[in-house]
Amino acid sequence: MQVSDELKATRAEVTRAGFRLLNSVVEPAVKAGVASPFSIGPGAIVLETIGRLSGKRRSVPLLASRVCGKVIVSTVRSDSQWLKNIEAEPGVSVWLNGKSRAATAKVTRGPLNVVVLDLD
Repeated sequence: MQVSDELKATRAEVTRAGFRLLNSVVEPAVKAGVASPFSIGPGAIVLETIGRLSGKRRSVPLLASRVCGKVIVSTVRSDSQWLKNIEAEPGVSVWLNGKSRAATAKVTRGPLNVVVLDLD
């Protein structure tokens, strides 16, 4: 059975709406310092980029790991807008322990897209 284009579009919109709802709850908690990664290990961050088309600040909560003064995030989704924004402008901000910190991001594309954030 083939899925119609209309059903695919509806499914995609429901997925986007679900992530927007989830992010509206997670983002304020992470910015308040909840679930931040320790000096070494996993946790949640909010990554802020500059929209490559709009020029506006964009934010996305992500799971990350901290290792040796760097923050590492990844995604299998090659069409993630935050990845494209970083490639256009690698100067980003990252929320850790309730504080925003400047960082420089480097994207490595592959089956697993990896972003390394060097904290300034």
